[in-house]
Amino acid sequence: MRNIPLNLALILLVIAAAGASHAEDDTMKQAAALFKPIPAAAPEDKENPVTPEKTELGKMLYFDPRLSASDLISCNTCHNVGTGGVDLQETSIGHAWQKGPRNAPTVLNSVFNIAQFWDGRARDLAEQAKGPMQATVEMSNTPERVVATLKSMPAYADYFKKSFPGEADPVTFDNAVKAIEAFESALLTPDSPFDRYIGGDVSALTESRKEGLALFINKGCAGCHNGVNVGGGGYFPFGLVEKPTDEVRPPGDKGRFAVTKTKSDEYVYKVPTLRNITLTTPYFHSGKVWDLKEAVAIMGSVQLGMKLTDGEVDRIVDFLGALTGEQPEVVYPILPPNGPDTPRPVLDIPGTNGKGN
Repeated sequence: MRNIPLNLALILLVIAAAGASHAEDDTMKQAAALFKPIPAAAPEDKENPVTPEKTELGKMLYFDPRLSASDLISCNTCHNVGTGGVDLQETSIGHAWQKGPRNAPTVLNSVFNIAQFWDGRARDLAEQAKGPMQATVEMSNTPERVVATLKSMPAYADYFKKSFPGEADPVTFDNAVKAIEAFESALLTPDSPFDRYIGGDVSALTESRKEGLALFINKGCAGCHNGVNVGGGGYFPFGLVEKPTDEVRPPGDKGRFAVTKTKSDEYVYKVPTLRNITLTTPYFHSGKVWDLKEAVAIMGSVQLGMKLTDGEVDRIVDFLGALTGEQPEVVYPILPPNGPDTPRPVLDIPGTNGKGN
């Protein structure tokens, strides 16, 4: 084979580099149109204005296990801010060691979701916070007992007055969840490699991750997983093309159908965010899949109707790692001490006469 003249070789290199750059530019433009970076602060909530006092109160309530009947379970128990905003369980363990029906979604960046819970039954974070406190399988408490607990501690009364000034009786169940919402809305993870990339930093992603992003877009994953949260913006059937196994999609859990009672909503769920996905094992509402590669392969089959190759799965998973942003640093609060009228914990486990196993 004859040697290629030096000037021709240089021209070919320039042409190849231009082609690669053009493809890269196209991917960046596509990504910038489909996704948005996590902002440094949550959008303003006119219904529940955020103040430093309200956020600090919300943090205390988020970590206070006395919002549960047992005095053992806090919001952070199932949505641990130190482990990606989840509890790393298939389904959460609640009051009296009861097992919940679904995997706990991450609290991080949850303010950007269209609604809360897998079936979208709560319109915002305040409404969501009411659910676990009252669910017998979770915190097993009542609004009346929560308020009695909070009012029994003078320090909490002062915090509520500062957070909700001008109210004659600020220590209410609604105000408690508003404060929790204010704190949760600040649990953001900005400045991921992916955010820097769609912001124009072409060097923020490795070549493997750029290939994974191109596959994520071109194979159709971005059809559901898009927007600022790379998901969380709509509802889709799980098993759009092919029915998942009964283990991955338990037949008894029909998703959004339980909320709307509409036949077409059977096995429809809110699209989960993929932000920080490498931190939030296990996967799906059933929590039955612990390997992200397996989860991606399943999604290719049941949602897109295609068998992704091992190489394609690897590159998509590599890209998903670029969605991990800066984790919020939260200083554990010092909580008010019990007062003489603070309700005592309810520890009896049904069927055991309070003696355990």
